[in-house]
Amino acid sequence: MKSAKAKVMHDVAGRPILGHVIAAVRAAGVSRIVVVTAPGADDVRAYAALEGAEAVIQNEQLGTGHAAACAASALADFAGVLVVAYGDMPLATAETFEQSFAAREKAGMAIVAFRSPSHAYGRAIVDRDGMLARIVEFKDANESERKVDLCNAGIMAADAKNFFRWAAALKNENAQHEYYLTDVPTFAKADRVSCAVVEAHETDMMGVNSRSELASAERAMQQRLRARALDAGVGMIAPETVFLSYDTVLEADVQVGPYVVFAPGVTVRSGAEIKAFSHLEGAEVGTRALVGPYARLRPGAIIEEDVHIGNFVEVKKARIEKGAKANHLTYIGDARVGPGANIGAGTITCNYDGFDKHFTDIGAGAFIGSNSALVAPVKVGDGVYVGAGSVITKAVADNALAVTRAEQKELPGWAEKFRNRKRAEKAAKKKTQGESK
Repeated sequence: MKSAKAKVMHDVAGRPILGHVIAAVRAAGVSRIVVVTAPGADDVRAYAALEGAEAVIQNEQLGTGHAAACAASALADFAGVLVVAYGDMPLATAETFEQSFAAREKAGMAIVAFRSPSHAYGRAIVDRDGMLARIVEFKDANESERKVDLCNAGIMAADAKNFFRWAAALKNENAQHEYYLTDVPTFAKADRVSCAVVEAHETDMMGVNSRSELASAERAMQQRLRARALDAGVGMIAPETVFLSYDTVLEADVQVGPYVVFAPGVTVRSGAEIKAFSHLEGAEVGTRALVGPYARLRPGAIIEEDVHIGNFVEVKKARIEKGAKANHLTYIGDARVGPGANIGAGTITCNYDGFDKHFTDIGAGAFIGSNSALVAPVKVGDGVYVGAGSVITKAVADNALAVTRAEQKELPGWAEKFRNRKRAEKAAKKKTQGESK
């Protein structure tokens, strides 16, 4: 990855790769999850803990079989079914893991494979009954084996006690001097435990080992999320330009314009419209609300029903209540905007004093004139009119008019005199330059 960040901590659709794998196995019914890490992967272990998983350290990097065997200490008291998966497969689904469990019930052990002509994958060689005979790494395969397109995905399901016994017996008699997970089925076969093969789609088994593959995984995940949204009744003019997060909730009859980005934590209710080039994160949008184009909703933004948030409006940690409008060029942060209020262009809530954030409360039906600054903490009452260009620093009572602009002055004829003077200066300069030549 050429990155200081651990591979499995890179995001796909707003969630670390490892998080996708943990979510998939948990959705398949797995009760205990153990993440095997390298010694220095403190960030990976911390994230695993946040996701409710245990972690063990593989002190020496001696291969995939050795890595899986390292989990034995954490699962010494576990007597159920064990599933082994790579932590870099963000597109693996719960359904694939469920199928591996079901196949293991019938055969004693199961692996997951997929069809691909790629030279990068080990081949799953099956017998006449369709059971696994062996797994051969491509570089070690003979000509006949290399023609097989059934590839090992690296997911295994087996009885935990048996698996760890087989993993402990692995040998490293190979060119890499590593203990291969792919040798485990050979030991199972020696114990007369047959191994079923579950076929998954190649895309679902995609691993990530480079920036290029990370981009491919993101592209595939976005296609999956867009298809899911469209199937749920979401309208998209140009779905290929819309980017979703793993937890984006778009209800039926939401309409999404081109080039909209949904970062994590967004819910949009039925009938709302998100117009082009808007960016939403950690926000909730109510029924029939209009957002954008070119709007930004930051974490904590709650946009209630029938609200209008227009172009170049930014909302952060603020509740915009039913029917309120902020149609253009506005910043609303750490605030409440009451129902039916109107926020004029260029209005800002001055919520930060360099040390702390402060709250602005704007009452129902208030009308905030353009280019106004509301200096928090401040309360603007119900039905208030704030004159354009005002700086409000004190509370305004209900239904009052607040105006702080300076008195307008007019100097008759000043503009014409100014223009005549400037023209004369310009003509004199031109004459002087001509004489100097």
